[in-house]
Amino acid sequence: PHAGSVESKNEAAMSELVPEPRQKPVVPMKPMGINASLLGYIGIDTIIEQMRKKTMKTGFDFNIMVVGQSGLGKSTLVNTLFKSQVSRKSSGWNREEKIPKTVEIKAIGHVIEEGGVKMKLTVIDTPGFGDQINNENCWEPIEKYINEQYEKFLKEEVNIARKKRIPDTRVHCCLYFISPTGHSLRPLDLEFMKHLSKVVNIIPVIAKADTMTLEEKTEFKQRVRKELEVNGIEFYPQKEFDEDLEDKTENDKIRQESMPFAVVGSDKEYQVNGKRVLGRKTPWGIIEVENLTHCEFALLRDFVIRTHLQDLKEVTHNIHYETYRAKRLNDNGGLPPMTVETEENHESNL
Repeated sequence: PHAGSVESKNEAAMSELVPEPRQKPVVPMKPMGINASLLGYIGIDTIIEQMRKKTMKTGFDFNIMVVGQSGLGKSTLVNTLFKSQVSRKSSGWNREEKIPKTVEIKAIGHVIEEGGVKMKLTVIDTPGFGDQINNENCWEPIEKYINEQYEKFLKEEVNIARKKRIPDTRVHCCLYFISPTGHSLRPLDLEFMKHLSKVVNIIPVIAKADTMTLEEKTEFKQRVRKELEVNGIEFYPQKEFDEDLEDKTENDKIRQESMPFAVVGSDKEYQVNGKRVLGRKTPWGIIEVENLTHCEFALLRDFVIRTHLQDLKEVTHNIHYETYRAKRLNDNGGLPPMTVETEENHESNL
């Protein structure tokens, strides 16, 4: 056995020595050839493509609410935002109809398709808001509507046999229209935003901004920001939900410079320098809606649709809905009433 162990030691020593002369100098890795891809490529980068295909099949839901006095161009702005007739006005609403005595809530659904992507868009309008002599508590029907949508989603979620895809009617974004007075916010504006900023993503918008000069506009924006801050009103994007430094930097810029967006809406087209543009015609020229030197509409559109749409949905689901859900489950000893009833019935049957 002793001799054998010596042999095996020698073999081990030999095997250590043998590869030595064959060693090649270390060279940088070649660009991926066929062999390298067989050895090294796993395919993790296709996950994004898989997700894209899945989402393309199911499509997107996006529910946007517009709130503000009548005459501020809410319907026009929403039409301009989605470049199609999506507001209640364009859906057979009579101009002759009187302003409702209380806040009515009208939700109109549309399917918009672009580049193979389908979006089920719901525009929730609130005619009658802030139009009465006495506007006390006129935000209550709106708050009730928002909470009802959370309740609807919760009931679907706690069903034993729940749907694979729960229809989402929760309000992802509320555009709050501020009148371009150039003075301060009305008590009604502050009260509304104070109550509702806790349950929905509020984006303040200064409507019909073409009624103010550039200086007035800048001053008014700063004043609105200051008032919101003094009153402790958090609008979207809320500081505490910035996920990382990149988010924080991007959102800080929006919070400190862009908000509230001073916008002009228009669904009429005009020819300017041989180009067709959306605009408003005035005796002294055409205000181009998508021209940043004229108004901040393009900033608002990019913000709501091109950069933050998914985030608006996530904050709604992970923060606002989650808060509602936790409160409801706590109030009912851990179960929504529907489930409690069915359990009681079940016990009585036993």
